[in-house]
Amino acid sequence: MTMTTEQAEWFAGTFEKISDNIGQAILGKEDVISLVLTAMLTDGHVLLEDAPGTGKTMLARSLAATVQGTHTRIQFTPDLLPSDVTGVTIYDQKSQEFEFHQGPIFANIVLADEINRASPKTQSALLEVMEESRVTVDGVTYTNERPFMVIATQNPIEQAGTYKLPEAQLDRFLIMTSIGYPDRASTVELLSGAATKDRSGALTPIITTQAIRDMTELASTVHVDGAVLNYIAELTEETRLADETRLGVSVRGAMAMVRASKVRAASQGRNYVLPDDVKDLAPHIWTHRLVLDPEAEFAGSTASAVLQRVLAQVGAPQQRAQAPTAASTAMASSTGAAAATEDTVARGGSSASGA
Repeated sequence: MTMTTEQAEWFAGTFEKISDNIGQAILGKEDVISLVLTAMLTDGHVLLEDAPGTGKTMLARSLAATVQGTHTRIQFTPDLLPSDVTGVTIYDQKSQEFEFHQGPIFANIVLADEINRASPKTQSALLEVMEESRVTVDGVTYTNERPFMVIATQNPIEQAGTYKLPEAQLDRFLIMTSIGYPDRASTVELLSGAATKDRSGALTPIITTQAIRDMTELASTVHVDGAVLNYIAELTEETRLADETRLGVSVRGAMAMVRASKVRAASQGRNYVLPDDVKDLAPHIWTHRLVLDPEAEFAGSTASAVLQRVLAQVGAPQQRAQAPTAASTAMASSTGAAAATEDTVARGGSSASGA
């Protein structure tokens, strides 16, 4: 069942209301807010990489304040343990049973602040829950409630005492983006309200977690033509074949593009995906998934430049994929039957006559 025009209009209107509510705290960053909402409605996660003081934590708080659900914050430090994230099983002497105490990862929206400051062992505690929305502790699996979203932040300037995120971890982030500094008008407005340190504190929830789940399910019904799917597949193949890349876009990355493109189309009031949706989202969904060859990186190549070249080289589809008609299907059947007959004659008769 494909999303109707009326449903697409409702989706776009609700998406805009959520964005406007967050925009009261994050001024002049409509594009970034749209990307974060797209990730949430795709059951994806976001990695915000930016300099200190640009509003990364404020954006996560504002989203949590807008959605009527649970939210937690984890301050990643070198001494943080995996059990501090997932939870721990403790023996209760009174009941003489083991009880599982949930960690902060069990929430609808989780802010993983400065994620690259934790050790690789602690970072790996997020691999299962970010992919499968569940946590396994002492052989017992606990499922997290949907929607579930991790918004992680990291500072690309200061690298002392940090641990680079491995490719398996980066691939689990649907979108990687940066907020950047506000424009002059937004800066003046922020300065005029400098007495208010936390602008997200004034926000009130305007949507429930059930409504978010409904919007996610509705977005999955957006139509994606076969030509657009072929376009996405060709783009991913070209990133793998590029001379500068050692690792191109994964299958997970290609599937993430399809899901995110559906949400983007619905947020603009369309019940179908356009190639432009793929082009607009590609820098945010695919750039961090490319692993460059060390020699190419030393020579000055960047993942962003490689992706832009691939997008320029691969032509976007100009028309829909031709669906097989009844006549073409019948012709293919008759052609196949004729070919089978010729093959039978060439082999000296059918298997029945040979018997």
